[in-house]
Amino acid sequence: MNINDLVKEIKRKKSFLCLGLDSDISKIPSLLLNDPDPVFSFNKMMLDSLNELITAVKINTAFYEENGSKGWVTLEKTINYINLKYPEIFTIADAKRGDIGNTSNKYAKAFFETLSFDSITVSPYMGNDSVEPFLNYKNNHTILLALTSNNGSKDFQFFSNNSNILYKEVVNRSKKWKGAENLMYVVGATKSDYINEIRAIVPNSFLLVPGVGFQGGSLKKTFENGANKQIGLLVNSSRSIIYAGNESDFLEKSYSVAKSYQSEMEDLMNNLND
Repeated sequence: MNINDLVKEIKRKKSFLCLGLDSDISKIPSLLLNDPDPVFSFNKMMLDSLNELITAVKINTAFYEENGSKGWVTLEKTINYINLKYPEIFTIADAKRGDIGNTSNKYAKAFFETLSFDSITVSPYMGNDSVEPFLNYKNNHTILLALTSNNGSKDFQFFSNNSNILYKEVVNRSKKWKGAENLMYVVGATKSDYINEIRAIVPNSFLLVPGVGFQGGSLKKTFENGANKQIGLLVNSSRSIIYAGNESDFLEKSYSVAKSYQSEMEDLMNNLND
């Protein structure tokens, strides 16, 4: 999916909500456990219920890989279902890959060609030659880990050499890489006070923002510090939506939470245009 199509969907749905399908069989409603593939059934029901409220879906591959080949089949079924029924939804493989060039080539082929994801999260730690194989795909997007929402982010990401802070250096240097126009960046909502600094470095890039909901990030602060003229944000929520309920009314409860996010996003977007 190209950026123009993504922006059109954000404006049409009045939403920049990304649904995180971090689906854990131990947490999904027990009424689904007799299904042949309970996690896929759960994912499918979530997508059918919430598709008009969301513009993106982020699938954390660890929740599928932990179950071996069975989990991988569920992952494939889920991405295929999205691509066939909801092609307007931007898909993100939250796989956090990044390795030497020939290995990254294989990762890129796996997620962009075999699985047909629109984008993938990538670690920048090994530098440009570990990321550029992903950037060679002109119709796909590479989402670089810049400033993450976890507590351990302070261990390295705020390191300073008296001229620049590491997370800023990562973003600055990445702009010079071949294919940099296909880059997006991960910036945690719990770091919303720093989003405006990253936005100043990459004024036109999309930011993927996890950490709203269970991690306590502020949607309003994220928008105020990170939105550009095209909105330029995908705000992810996983647990607060998909685990909002565990009884027969779980879809209604998930919808209610997702709708509250979408309504707040619509208000923020309207205020931006006033």
